[in-house]
Amino acid sequence: MTIIETAATLHEAHRDNHTHRDVNGGWLRPAVFGAMDGLVSNLALMSGVAGGSVGQQAIILTGLAGLAAGAFSMAAGEYTSVASQRDLVEAELDVERRELRKHPEDEEQELAALYVSRGVEPELARKVARQLSHDPDQALEIHAREELGIDPGDLPSPTVAAVSSFGSFALGALLPVLPYLLGATTLWPAVLVALAGLFGCGAVVARVTARSWWFSGLRQLALGGAAAGVTYALGSLFGAAL
Repeated sequence: MTIIETAATLHEAHRDNHTHRDVNGGWLRPAVFGAMDGLVSNLALMSGVAGGSVGQQAIILTGLAGLAAGAFSMAAGEYTSVASQRDLVEAELDVERRELRKHPEDEEQELAALYVSRGVEPELARKVARQLSHDPDQALEIHAREELGIDPGDLPSPTVAAVSSFGSFALGALLPVLPYLLGATTLWPAVLVALAGLFGCGAVVARVTARSWWFSGLRQLALGGAAAGVTYALGSLFGAAL
């Protein structure tokens, strides 16, 4: 009884711990990319303008314009990109669906050959392929997974990608503007807030990746700081020339 209970406990522990996060939902990449891009691009844009020795109002207007333009651009780009990818996948699924309808035996043999190539005994592979091919929807899903590497029931959503990208970019781009909206008259508070946001974003991203939080945070901070420094120098150069 003790052995049975121990085995059952181990099975439950394995079942509870052997779960995976959603990697195909279409929200993480645009959200992360949008926040990083919003922070870096708006910080760099405002730094370049500030380097030209313009007034506080011009910097605020630049930041808000960069926020709005970037957020809409990111959302439109993500929607178009993911929708185009989804349309391509749907077209390939239609091709596979027609093949399953017109040449079911050939598709069944193709599936059996695939299993054989992976080490399954030929007779068992034929039986498995025959059984799986009885349900057209299941057959399509299996062929899509094996031949196209996709799951027909878990395609990324263009709307989710666009909304995630828009919201995250706007949030990231707002951080450098906040100190000015709260009364700051120099660039340094905006730079400090933006760099802190970049480090925080990098650390948060590390929570869903294999990277350490400090490495990811410092990497984003360094990249954002470099972009702001370069654009500030260019703004100072062009501002002096004008």
